[in-house]
This record gives sequence, structure tokens and C-alpha cells, in this order.
Amino acid sequence: MAGGGGKARPLEFTPTWIVAAVCSIIVIISLIFERLLHRLGKRLMRSRKKPLYEALLKVKEELMLLGFISLLLNVLQGPMGRWCVNPDIMRHLLPCKPPPRASRKTEHLGDAVFTGARRLLAGGGGDSEGYCMEKGKVPLLSAEAIHQLHIFIFVLAVTHFVLSAITVLLGMAQTRNWRHWETKIQENDADASQMIKHVQEFKFIQDHFRGHRKRWRTVGWMRSFFKQFYGSVTEEDYTVMRLGFIMKHCSGNPKFKFYNYMIRALEVDFKKVVGISWYLWAMLMIFLLLNVQGWYVYIWISLVPFIMLLVVGSKMEHIITELAYEVAQKHTAVRGNLVVSPSDDFFWFRRPKLVLLLIHIVLFQNAFEIAFFFWLLVTYGFKSCIMGNQAYAITRVVISVLSQLLCGYITLPLYAIVSHMGNSFKKSVFDDNVTEGLAAWAEKARRRRTTVYATNSPTIEANSGEIQLQNTRDTSLVEQGTTRLV
Repeated sequence: MAGGGGKARPLEFTPTWIVAAVCSIIVIISLIFERLLHRLGKRLMRSRKKPLYEALLKVKEELMLLGFISLLLNVLQGPMGRWCVNPDIMRHLLPCKPPPRASRKTEHLGDAVFTGARRLLAGGGGDSEGYCMEKGKVPLLSAEAIHQLHIFIFVLAVTHFVLSAITVLLGMAQTRNWRHWETKIQENDADASQMIKHVQEFKFIQDHFRGHRKRWRTVGWMRSFFKQFYGSVTEEDYTVMRLGFIMKHCSGNPKFKFYNYMIRALEVDFKKVVGISWYLWAMLMIFLLLNVQGWYVYIWISLVPFIMLLVVGSKMEHIITELAYEVAQKHTAVRGNLVVSPSDDFFWFRRPKLVLLLIHIVLFQNAFEIAFFFWLLVTYGFKSCIMGNQAYAITRVVISVLSQLLCGYITLPLYAIVSHMGNSFKKSVFDDNVTEGLAAWAEKARRRRTTVYATNSPTIEANSGEIQLQNTRDTSLVEQGTTRLV
């Protein structure tokens, strides 16, 4: 064991200079990565990109979770190798077709080959294999399988973060023309015409409203489906929705910079998208469970995010159509600019945030497909049985890439503006300084309320009951006015 030519050397028989050199390289790489993240965080704070800085903190949390998962898998690698089960249990729900059953005399040897005994012996896992073989059983999960699972989870998390960042950057790049529209509106707002125009003369109405509801319902959905691929948001759409938001939420500030608010809100949403929530981990477990030979489930799983993106994009476009329909039905003529009325009724289940949840799921599914393909390609090769049908594998990757581009160039820009056509607004409507000031003001109000309750003695309740009621009413009104903004 100590000096065997082909056997792996344990730590006590490894030269100290090799151990020190390997540990030094690992520590240096880790420190460089940590300092890069630290410098990136300082740059984001200096450039007043607090939402992106919070997203970076979210990434650090995910890295910490991955580190804990890695530690847990390493610690349980030995005990799991000694959890022995009946060989027949290991022949159900397999990702690859099992080898043919051998004769009775060699059946235990076939089971050892099937569970990867040769690979384990080469990698130092023969002890647990021999421990289970003495009982006529096989390990529940081999050391090599745990190691490969460990690598896959890490690759999946990194792929999800990278693809999410790329998608958001593509979405922001797609909205670069909107900045010029905002500047143009700010410059021409003072010269806005107050002429009375027929509602059908507005280009926004001409583009989105064609006839009455009954015959326009089906045609409108079909048009919304195809419009997302060409000119999903035009200058007229941006101008009308911007004015609708301002008139509903900040009518006293017609110079409100809607584009800046929209980008700040998108940066806040990026913090939610980049994380891996509990329901995404649950989806990962389901995906791993369904990877059964002959089921071809992954080809259908790859189609789900693509179809979901098409449905979400169609819905976002249809909301713009609904805004135009509502104005055309209520008004015959309009003085000045056309104003739409945002409402939660246009969204599924009256929840605009549901769209962000669907985008989050789509991005994770795409990350899973791409990470799973390249992990299998590097680990087992393109022609391995676990890769499945080669044509299906290539099709899955192509669909995932198309879904990623569709999300970045079409769905995300649509979400960035249409998601604000609801009844409420996000706290990103204020810049960081105003938000921090409101939060500090609300905290002081809560402290004052606590002080009032602490100083008012119950023994003088009869004399000060009216004052207590008034204080309580005032402070509750203060809290009601700030809870939506904090």
C-alpha cells in the first residue's frame, strides 16, 4: 500500500513538498478569486450600483452554499460507500441500459462491474466495494458517482450565474434605443400639443387595435405572438406606457425619468434571477430522477422553457394590446397625448411578479440543459450511453441556446417595461439616497411609537386615553405611508 507501483499513495506516504505545493496553488487561486470579487463590489458601490452589488452578495451566498454542499459530499463519501443494498434495486430507473445478467457463478462479479468496481479500484474506492461484496450486495452510491455528482452541481451553479448575467446584459443592450427615446421625450415635452384628436389617429391605437372585441380576441393573440419577433416595443409603445405610468403613480412630476427607473428595477430583479431558490433545487432533483434510458424526457424538458418564453412574450405583447383596446373603447377623442391606465387585471392572477418567476425558472432550465450536456461531454464522451441519442442531444442544446437568446433579446426587454403596467410601483422609483432616507425616517417613526408606548403609564389611562389614541393613530398612518416603499 505504501510503495505499490500502480496503487494510489495515501497522504502519509506522499512527499511533503508535493502537499505544500498543491495546497499553495489552491490557496493562491482562491485568494485571487476572492480579491477580484471584493474589488468588483467596491467598484459597484463607487458607481452607485447598489442593486448589482446586492446581486454580487447573492452570488457569494450561492458560492458559500456550494462550498457547504461540497464539504457534505466529501464527508459522506465514505459512509455512503458502506450503505449496501440488494443488487436488484440497482437495476431500475437506469440512465443507461444495464449489462446482460451473467450466470449464477459470476452474477456477483457482473454486479460489481455494473456498479463501477473497476473504476473504484483504480480510484481508491475498492474498500467500500469489497465491504459490500462480502455481504453479497453493492454500494448505494459509489465514490466515483459522488465525485461526478459533486462536479455537476458546481458546473450547474456556475453556468446558471453566467447565463443569467449574459441574459440581463443582452436585455439591457436591447433597450439602449429606449434611452434616446427618453431623451427625446424630455426635450419635446414642453412643446406637447394640446389639440383634440380622434383616438384612431394615434399610431399606438392603429398598431394595436383593429375592430371590436369579439372578432379581435383571436386575431389579437395571434398578432401578439408574431409581433414579439419584430419590433416588440416601438417608440410609440414606450411613449404611451411611460406616460401611463407617470400619470398613475407620479402625475406631479411629468419630467420623471422613466428609463432610469426601469433600469434600476431591472437591476433589482437581477438579484432575484441570479440566485438558486429552493424550488429550483427541487426541479433539479426531478430532472435527475427522470433521466431514465428510453424515456427521452430531456428532449421534452428542453422544449418547456422555449414554449414558456413564447407564451410569456405573447402575454406581454397582449397586455400592450389590452391597454390600447381599453383606451379605444372608453374614448372617442383625446386632448393632447394618449394616456393608458395600468392595472393588475392585465396580468395572470393579478400578479405582475409571476412573470419574473417564470423567467427565473426558464433561465435555470436552460442552464441545466447546457451544463448537463457539456458535463456529460467532458466526463463520458459524446458517444456514451448516458448522453443518449446524439441527434436528440444536439437538438436539446440548440433549443436551449435559442431559448437563451429569445429571453435576452425579446422576453426580458418586454418584461422590463410591461411589468410596470400594474397598480403598484417598485421602490426603485426612488434613487438610493432617497430610499435610504425614507428607510431611516420609517425607523425613527417606529422608535417614536415604541417610546410612546413605553412612557405612557397604565395608571393614568383614564386621563391620557385620548392622547394615546391620537398618538397611535398618527404613528400608524406614518407606517402605512412608508411600508410600501421600504
